[in-house]
Amino acid sequence: MSWFNWVSLGFFFYLLSPILSLNGSSEIPSRFLNYAKKGELFDWMVGVRRKIHENPELGFEEFETSKLIRAELDKIGVKYKHPLSVTGVVGFIGSGKPPFVALRADMDALAMQEMVEWEYKSKVPGKMHACGHDSHVAMLLGAAKILQDHREELKGTVVLIFQPAEEGGGGAKRMIDEGALENVNAIFGLHVANKLPIGEVASRHGPLLAGSGFFEAVISGKGGHAAIPQHSIDPILAASNVIVSLQHLVSREADPLDSQVVTVAKFQGGGAFNVIPDSVTIGGTFRAFLKESFMQLRQRIEEVVTGQAAVQRCKAVINFLENEKPFFPPTINDKYLHDYFRVVAIDVLGTDKVKDMQPLMGSEDFAFYQEKIPGYFFFVGMQNETRKQLQSPHSPYFEINEDVLPYGAALHASLAARYLLEFQPQVTLPEENDHDEL
Repeated sequence: MSWFNWVSLGFFFYLLSPILSLNGSSEIPSRFLNYAKKGELFDWMVGVRRKIHENPELGFEEFETSKLIRAELDKIGVKYKHPLSVTGVVGFIGSGKPPFVALRADMDALAMQEMVEWEYKSKVPGKMHACGHDSHVAMLLGAAKILQDHREELKGTVVLIFQPAEEGGGGAKRMIDEGALENVNAIFGLHVANKLPIGEVASRHGPLLAGSGFFEAVISGKGGHAAIPQHSIDPILAASNVIVSLQHLVSREADPLDSQVVTVAKFQGGGAFNVIPDSVTIGGTFRAFLKESFMQLRQRIEEVVTGQAAVQRCKAVINFLENEKPFFPPTINDKYLHDYFRVVAIDVLGTDKVKDMQPLMGSEDFAFYQEKIPGYFFFVGMQNETRKQLQSPHSPYFEINEDVLPYGAALHASLAARYLLEFQPQVTLPEENDHDEL
């Protein structure tokens, strides 16, 4: 039996055991949370986050963000590999030997103008950290500081994955292709949540976030004067029929118990009130939790776009943008890691602060990691009821409650440290299997 299978078997028997901690590991979470809340560490994470927020960079362009991460890792003595996937950084803390557990943070910003007026507002026109990735990086660096300061207690190796291009670019897939998961047995990731109260976390086992894809279609007709439409072939009318028909894919063809979404969010065509254009471009996204449903949607979108365009005497060319925006698989949390996460999170936050949640139709390229190894993704709350309601991600008014940073850092560090303590290999490993990064 391979070493990986021995470890997986160890997970199974361990999680069936009533003993939920070894070697005092149940004390780790509260200890780490107190450590993360110390003024010096908290202020450091806030400073890192604000530097990143002021200088947002889009996917695969995170050169300054990557440089900052490497500088901070150098300061605390953490070794790393760079670059992976253009700007990615992979750090290593611990013994350099199995088991290996990974923690992931995404680094990229969004192409939108920040509308929040504050001291550390984005200095780059048209770019903004509107999804919290700046805080994710700060929390993972905070976890790195905690783990590095307790490295003598680590019974294995923590892998820190700072990943580019989560926002549609499929950075996770490229990181995997370039070896980010080498020797790794499990991976954890988090995301800030604007509606979840500060100090709470939420997740579930099984499907958590949907698989997603994008499409763009150019529908071509024959332009002409709006006053004599009979001499034209109207692509706007054709595109309108296409959009209406696409909505029937979910309402009339999908099982009501199988959640799916098709949304057309882009419609471009024409520039004058009295001219029928030659072509119209539409685009959007489609989502599903089941791979079979996802692929069925893809096929039917293509059939509807081309078929409905033909009904209106138009031609249509559809592009699913797989090179620029690869299909994201569903984010599916490992059941045994869910049980483990609940134990650790309860020790960090308390029983009443660990919530189960319903699946969401949003997507996450963390799912690419979960296709390769057991993985777990969760949300950490940052809403303070005594303050204004925080806006949703991808809003130009999105803000971070920086009080969330110690919670994310402590959860990251606790999940990794206890994993290494509690999930040890069941066999003696040959010397040549040791990792040589440290």
